[in-house]
Amino acid sequence: MNAFDVRPTLDAPDDDPYLWLEDVEGERALAWAAGQSAKTLKHFGGTQFERDRAALTAIFDNCDNLPLIARRGQYLYNYWRDAGNPRGLWRRTTLAAYMKADPQWELLLDLDALAASDGEDWIWDGASVEPERRERAVLRLSRGGSDAVVHREFDLISLSFVADGFNLPEAKGYVSWLDPDALLLSSALGNGMATRSGYARTVRLWKRDADPLTTPVIFEAGFESLKVSGHSDRTGRSERLWFIEKPAFFEKISWIGDRSGPRRQIDLPRDASWRVFGDWLAVRPRKPWTVGGTTHPADALIVISLCSFLAGGRRFETLFQPGERRSLQSFFWNDGKLIISYLVNLVPRFEMFTPGHQEWTRRVLDTLPAEGTVHVWSFDAAVHETNGEVLVCAQDPITPPQLLLFDLNAAPSLSASAILKRSPENFDASGLVVTRHEAVSIDHELIPYTQVGPANGNGDAPVHLSAYGGFGTSLLPYYNSPLGKLWLERGGTCVEANIRGGGEFGTRWHDAGRREGKRLAHDDFAAVAADLVRRGVTLPRRIAAEGGSNGGLLIANMLTRYPEHFGALFCTVPLIDMRRYTKLLAGASWIDEYGDPDKAHDWAFLKEISAYHAAAPGQPYPPILIATTKRDDRVHPGHARKMAAKLQALGYPAYFYGASAGGHGYGKDNREQAAFISLGTNFLRSVIGFNDHLPEMAVRVATQEEHLSSINNSFEQETK
Repeated sequence: MNAFDVRPTLDAPDDDPYLWLEDVEGERALAWAAGQSAKTLKHFGGTQFERDRAALTAIFDNCDNLPLIARRGQYLYNYWRDAGNPRGLWRRTTLAAYMKADPQWELLLDLDALAASDGEDWIWDGASVEPERRERAVLRLSRGGSDAVVHREFDLISLSFVADGFNLPEAKGYVSWLDPDALLLSSALGNGMATRSGYARTVRLWKRDADPLTTPVIFEAGFESLKVSGHSDRTGRSERLWFIEKPAFFEKISWIGDRSGPRRQIDLPRDASWRVFGDWLAVRPRKPWTVGGTTHPADALIVISLCSFLAGGRRFETLFQPGERRSLQSFFWNDGKLIISYLVNLVPRFEMFTPGHQEWTRRVLDTLPAEGTVHVWSFDAAVHETNGEVLVCAQDPITPPQLLLFDLNAAPSLSASAILKRSPENFDASGLVVTRHEAVSIDHELIPYTQVGPANGNGDAPVHLSAYGGFGTSLLPYYNSPLGKLWLERGGTCVEANIRGGGEFGTRWHDAGRREGKRLAHDDFAAVAADLVRRGVTLPRRIAAEGGSNGGLLIANMLTRYPEHFGALFCTVPLIDMRRYTKLLAGASWIDEYGDPDKAHDWAFLKEISAYHAAAPGQPYPPILIATTKRDDRVHPGHARKMAAKLQALGYPAYFYGASAGGHGYGKDNREQAAFISLGTNFLRSVIGFNDHLPEMAVRVATQEEHLSSINNSFEQETK
């Protein structure tokens, strides 16, 4: 079945009158979405929008942008998009060439040419290169940006597709190479092969020339599980395969095995994350874990010999201990060394641990950048090929990213890093300052936020406020070119909040903002908005808030729970209907984060954040733009459609925009993404009266009130 062949279910809760808008490809629903999008473009898609779109498109298409790379053997691979290649080029070069000002690239695939010849709306979703000979790759091609992809084998010598190769019709899933003639296939393709969330339920051993639908299943889980996967581990003395079942989003059950299937379950807590290299096992428990007579706290990092562990040993050695605001962010193996990234009150720190005969050696990586937002990862895509080289990307809200190459095997006393590339400066940051503040939430928890803007304000700053607050994802301030160009450069202020539900302070911070705590995460965001007013930065009517996906749920709740704190809201690819979210596309996979609405206990707290149900007449709701894409097969576009329709029926200034492509994102190419962002930003600026051509702030505020009245009058006429 096509990923978008979605029919509304018959058991409509709450007698939902807008259930028909869940029919993704339904004629009536598409006509409604097209008409609504046209109205939104009429209001906010004028000359300023066109200028903004052109400015952002030029930024995204800049030939001096930083080309991100991954090394496989002697080549560095990159996927690149620009004005002449809107869908993109898959290409490769050598390290020596890459370090030059103008590298020479070998073109592997022109996706624009492929889309034209195939008559398909192809979007690049990545490639898996066979690790032994590196003569073949399996490419992932998405129609319109959906998560479901088509797999096609590609010959890296002839630069052509393999007609009778490892080719797979559209489905959600992945492949993992075992050798040039065999893959592990984790795919939802085939009858009974998908979980309730739409992901792979089985792992199959797919040999060359075999039918993928009849190839043997060597691992499987039940329908209620989230998904399964399998991959080959080449860091041991011989081939070993790992099989993973995810019963829920934050749980996994792991087995070690071979090509016949799993042989032994690994006795680790379901909620622990782990990494193996050779004979070493590194584990990060999500909750306190008592084992071998020792209780290891949540978010500690502990290690043990894998052979010893499999033989029953449980004497782990502790490498990292968390603190109140000291939290492990990531860990990975490189050349037998364990590299960890952690935050100390949101400041990045890095260390490397090397196993020895008696004990581990610890080295602080203090030559890495220690300010701003810094990410470190292995230069080599395959962990068994790592040689001590890592890539480092460093940036902050007013400093463009730079990419460095760092050699972990170099002596600490020597300069071990080299700058490979720098991103261009995409907006004028002169006069801007970056400051850190804390708001007091409803339960007295301190909520950090980062403010970027002019040093001296006058109490009426146009503020763009954003956050995410979900799935343990840390949201750290970065160089945001679109906001820099369309907001900061024009005199505005941008604020990013570290609300609970994220991972900035570890599991405790995440757990405090999920399930019953999700409402608390939303309280955090409102507290930041209130703190900006308390500090004299701005006024509520001058605060424009934006969030996407889980952040879209946040923004919808600001509308229904804290409307008095905001002047305008931009809600993108959102969850909103928390009564039906588990029945829509991948929604069931997020029960761990939100709760199960089919359980009375969970619905008791979920209904408090289900903005679709909470929306009521006669409230002081600010104008809102709710935007999604038709090809989003992760968060169902029905959430956005239904909320906009209900708000309009209640008489509120609610706008809808639906892009035709882009998946769970903002568009299939740079121009479409620029259009999506520019439309939303122009909406926010217009509603709060952020008109940079009017220098006097008093005039700006008066214009805002008049303009908002005009918008509301026009809206009422069009929706009658």
